[in-house]
Amino acid sequence: MCSHQSSCPVTDTDTTHVVSAHPEQGWTLLCDGAIVFDDSGLLLPDGRIVAPHRVPADQLAVAA
Repeated sequence: MCSHQSSCPVTDTDTTHVVSAHPEQGWTLLCDGAIVFDDSGLLLPDGRIVAPHRVPADQLAVAA
């Protein structure tokens, strides 16, 4: 999967690199095989799911 020297650790989205981006579909493939979704959800290479990090509606900014 990851061809970087000292392979990128799985689930460390700060150090992995984008292999394929599809913003029109809402997802990005990282070099470690993880798929990151626009809603902040994550599908790991081993099939585990990281749920989206949602902000409660009362904490969202409202345009004036």
